[in-house]
Amino acid sequence: MCRTDQAPEPGEGQDVDATDAVFTSLLEDSAEELYEQAPCGYLSTLMDGTIAKINTTLLDWLGLDRSRVVGRMRFADLLTVGGKLYHETHFAPLLQMKGEVSGIALDIKAAAGQRIPVLVTSKVKTSKDGEPLLIRTTVFDARDRRAYEDELLRGRRAAEEARRQAEADRERLQEALAVLQQSLLPAELPTVPGLEAASYYHTASPDLLGGDFYDLFPLGAGRWAFFLGDVCGKGPQAAAVTSLTRYTLRAAALHDADPVTVLTTLNTVLHDRYTSGDARYCTAVFGVLEPDDGQVSVHLASGGHPSALIQRADGTADYLPTPGGMLIGVLPQAQFTAVHARLLPGDTLLLYTDGLTEARTGPGRELYGEDALRAFITGRPSAGPKALITALTGLLAGFGDGLDDDTALLALGVPAPLPATATENLT
Repeated sequence: MCRTDQAPEPGEGQDVDATDAVFTSLLEDSAEELYEQAPCGYLSTLMDGTIAKINTTLLDWLGLDRSRVVGRMRFADLLTVGGKLYHETHFAPLLQMKGEVSGIALDIKAAAGQRIPVLVTSKVKTSKDGEPLLIRTTVFDARDRRAYEDELLRGRRAAEEARRQAEADRERLQEALAVLQQSLLPAELPTVPGLEAASYYHTASPDLLGGDFYDLFPLGAGRWAFFLGDVCGKGPQAAAVTSLTRYTLRAAALHDADPVTVLTTLNTVLHDRYTSGDARYCTAVFGVLEPDDGQVSVHLASGGHPSALIQRADGTADYLPTPGGMLIGVLPQAQFTAVHARLLPGDTLLLYTDGLTEARTGPGRELYGEDALRAFITGRPSAGPKALITALTGLLAGFGDGLDDDTALLALGVPAPLPATATENLT
């Protein structure tokens, strides 16, 4: 008969007990080591803040011996002056009221007067009766976090300074652009005997130089030249073309003021200058005025530009058709269309760039167009160039964001004779 309740082998029970004892000992050693060598600081204080227990990690941070700390220092003594003040005015009262405070940023005093930023969490341990016994505090090294925050702060300050610098640069750039834009236009129109002149320039974007231009200048012998045009593009490149165009037109007119000849010279200059690389071209109207006995003879030519419009003294208005005029600077040889007209007293000649007629209007954002412009001018009394420019300025303002291109206006007219009653009053 076999027995199943055999006695244990000798020493078998003693081995189990020894293993348990060793395991328990290891646990105790590990717990103590974990406390002392933890990656964060631990300390326990009495309710008055006197340090009763502190781990090696925190002592190493502080550069102090345990004998100098335990029972001799309070937690607040480990803090910097500012940290101590915050502890007394905020941290300690909050801990007393709530029994726990978590993640408070403070600075502790390390060896050699260094400051270590830390995050502090404290909790009050109480008895079964709810009486406070001691305060357990955990201290986390926040140097990496502080360095990160400092780096963020430096980055934010650098970004803010860059933004301020960019705004200052932008303001200086806008001022420079405004000065340059003004240099591309006459400061004021000259006084022409027997003629009234007015102009207006609308800049669609204050950040970009426009390519529209105009001028009025004497040729001698009682004759005057005028031009108005639009250079392709915007910015410094367009401004360079505008400057070259204005200089060429003036110089060519002083040599030979025939409008077709002047535009032909400009075409040659632009084509030769920009024949390779970035092609540049423009549209323009150039003309010559010859005042004579209360009237003004107009001889003009157009190169790819919208037709000039005449507002007559009787309130009618119509275009001076110049079909077939080619863009200036595209081809080595270009054809331009010339036309003659005569301005009588009360008549006004209007030149404009396509920013006016290509403005978007209405719910459908349709082009304003030449027909609408003629209707607008026809519906107004003939009161001279200044009154017409004032009316058109209001029209442009009414387009709002529908006016997305620069617009230049130049109006030239013969003053209407004063009524007889006005003449009698003057005498």
